[in-house]
Amino acid sequence: MRIVTRPDFDGIVCAVLLYEALDVRAPVIWVEPSDVQKDLIQIQKGDIIANLPYDERCALWFDHHYTNQIAKPFKGAFKIAPSAAGIIYAYFKDRFQRDYRELVQAADKIDSANLTLEEVLHPENHPYVLLSLTVSNEDQPNEDYWNKLVALFKKYSIRQILQDPEVKQHCQSVTKQNDRYVEVLKTHTVLNQHVAITDFRPLDRPPSGNRFLVYSLFPESFVNVRIRYEDRNKQMVVVNVGHSIFNPNCKVNVGLMLVHFGGGGHRGAGSARFHSSQSDDYISRIIDCLVKNENNER
Repeated sequence: MRIVTRPDFDGIVCAVLLYEALDVRAPVIWVEPSDVQKDLIQIQKGDIIANLPYDERCALWFDHHYTNQIAKPFKGAFKIAPSAAGIIYAYFKDRFQRDYRELVQAADKIDSANLTLEEVLHPENHPYVLLSLTVSNEDQPNEDYWNKLVALFKKYSIRQILQDPEVKQHCQSVTKQNDRYVEVLKTHTVLNQHVAITDFRPLDRPPSGNRFLVYSLFPESFVNVRIRYEDRNKQMVVVNVGHSIFNPNCKVNVGLMLVHFGGGGHRGAGSARFHSSQSDDYISRIIDCLVKNENNER
């Protein structure tokens, strides 16, 4: 029995809850949604999948992404909800020895992007927001760190965790990164009507940073499209699309739109990964759809 989830804050909390609710001994398998969609990860009988697309080989599945809904029967729970962690917490509510309510509420808040301008501009003043920014797979995988966070949350409070030397170092690093990230966003973002387009492909090493900062820098935008190469060989392009959390006027279901480009996600945010040879066509079509700003759920 293994826990298979994605490396973001919601995935971290999912793993914490599943470890306590079930008798899981194996290390977490950290994967991206596209790995499951394209059958790049070998799901085993007995695996528990959380915060990822369904695979019929799993024993239990928990998810909340709009585009991952399935019609067939399965064991586990699916619901359009702020976080997958919240679904797991409700499903196993009688099995927890620790009080995880605050942690699950943080996962709900962060994964649904229900943040204030103050939390976006000054995450260092908001412990869960700050820590969530240290969990990313964009630079390079850091499974040791993700596993450490899971172990820490099983035992300690957020304030105790932030005092851990390694966690503190990661938090200090992302705080410094955000200062540079603001300048890079300004340089590499253009507005096409109400669509803010951030293109990091000209950069050899795209910076990491607070994904919500762009909405504060371009308040007139309804939605942001962020484009980057997956790695230095520049064979694959990753496109992240998100509704502005401060100017909620985008009518497009992002996850549903990105299904047509090999991706998916939520109504308000999603991603797609495709070969660079398809990028000109795909990106122009994505931007055109967002500029038109038509409801695509009908």
